[in-house]
Amino acid sequence: MLKRTADAAEAATALADAGGGETPPAPEGAPPALLGDTGPGAGVTGAPGPARSARPPGADLDGRGLDATTVASVADGAPPPPPHPAALEAMEHTRRAARRLAAEGARVYGRSTGVGAHRGLAVEESDGAGHDLRLLLSHAGGVGEPLPAREVRAMMLVRANQLLAGGSGLGPEIAVAVTAALRARVHPRVPEYGAVGTGDLTALAELGLALFGHGTWIPDRADAGHRLPASLPVHRGDALALLSSSALTLGQSALACHDLGVLLSAAHVVAALSLCAVDASMEPYAPGVHAAHPHPAVQGAAARVRDLLGTDEVPLAGPPESPVGTSRVQDPYGFRCFPQAHGPATEAWESLERVLSIDLNSATENPLIGWDATTRAPVALHHGGFFTAPLTLALDQLGLAVLGTARLTAARLSGLGRPELTGLRSYLADTSSAGSGMMILEYSAASALAEIQLCATPAALGHVVLSQGMEEAATFATQAARTSLRLARAYRLVLGCELVAAVRALRLRGRVPRPETPAGRAYARAAAELDPEMRDRPLTDDVTTAAALLDEFAALPAAR
Repeated sequence: MLKRTADAAEAATALADAGGGETPPAPEGAPPALLGDTGPGAGVTGAPGPARSARPPGADLDGRGLDATTVASVADGAPPPPPHPAALEAMEHTRRAARRLAAEGARVYGRSTGVGAHRGLAVEESDGAGHDLRLLLSHAGGVGEPLPAREVRAMMLVRANQLLAGGSGLGPEIAVAVTAALRARVHPRVPEYGAVGTGDLTALAELGLALFGHGTWIPDRADAGHRLPASLPVHRGDALALLSSSALTLGQSALACHDLGVLLSAAHVVAALSLCAVDASMEPYAPGVHAAHPHPAVQGAAARVRDLLGTDEVPLAGPPESPVGTSRVQDPYGFRCFPQAHGPATEAWESLERVLSIDLNSATENPLIGWDATTRAPVALHHGGFFTAPLTLALDQLGLAVLGTARLTAARLSGLGRPELTGLRSYLADTSSAGSGMMILEYSAASALAEIQLCATPAALGHVVLSQGMEEAATFATQAARTSLRLARAYRLVLGCELVAAVRALRLRGRVPRPETPAGRAYARAAAELDPEMRDRPLTDDVTTAAALLDEFAALPAAR
């Protein structure tokens, strides 16, 4: 049975007991002092803006340097980086501001008032923390199947990092407890539906209930045996400060960014093998062609393929034969237009990465809590930073761009089944009578491609009015993030189908990329894993194996 321990929060709790001043200076090494240093509301200490001093990857969590790679690593089971001591002190610094506001009777959304359509209702002073507990209980109303542990762990890491950015008014023990739960490999049950891109209230309510001892922790795996973090007491103002975040949406977006980045990188390798399989012309990849039409991302895609092949010509090794492609003036689009379709996808991926570099490392709680830099008075700034339109548009753009390159992936798969392109039997069949070969993969890939097309429908087209008309729009970033993860899973399978067909064609032709080239090394790796049997048989396991190889292909180094 899992047991709770108080060790996780002891150091952070000690911060609250140390020192007596209510308005101490921001600790050295903490997030930058200004909430905003220009325009209305300027001169408020307590949380950073988007500009921040970068820390090396894998360093302590400090609200500044989290990236999609780290999110994916922790989501997949790695222990989280520890909270940086200075960032924990910054959280205590802003908690004192929140307590001072409460003592002065300030009207602060969600702390002294209700939320949403009930923003005009006052919370009675005698209620203590009762309002906060009721807020968590009432908002833990998501519906649907529980999300996978991977996605909930991503949410937990993102929320801890956001808190360490120092604008929530929560105490440091909250961030410490969240990271302790990640190390213990436990997570709350989070239903899949409950947000529309303006805050992951239902998901974070479940996290809050688990942290405060009114919910349950679920082991990430059946064999988990670590002790649970100790339950924390609920203090007045804690609930909304924890809920006010899109941490689940951002965590899912970071996972999609990571997963699609791997696949987009691996796609160069798979395309290079298909080019070899049909003796495709390298003219569409020539430096001169791309110098004449210099889109940087398109140039980069063409250069990567040339590098993988080790030359500006398709390098094949094996028995001499008449090249299939010598009679073709030019190749079908799938082989000829790869740079033009794939380059924009890598560019869209970079745009998403830029958006996440800001959103993962910002204090966006509404209201933002801090100290006025001039008067040293506590301040609560009400705002709309939770409205995640930049994230939605970045995810939508990437989905449409991946759809474009995935369509050419499917086109190359179809091309590999055409005798006039390969010089082999239709659908790469063996010599048996009317063999089907890899015919069915064309259908399976088309099915996965249809899923990609469905997922690429822009989420920004959605519209809703909520909370009795107070919230008259939404970004639907939550939907964009969730469908981006589905899109990534489908795209991996389409690429896996192409890889199986490319290796099969190269085997049948007896001509493979030169072994000293990166493409040659990729072929050798795939050939070692994929079943060489050419008779008609189920190819499901082959595609599963090929799809798993894509992670290795993404890290394939350049030509030596």
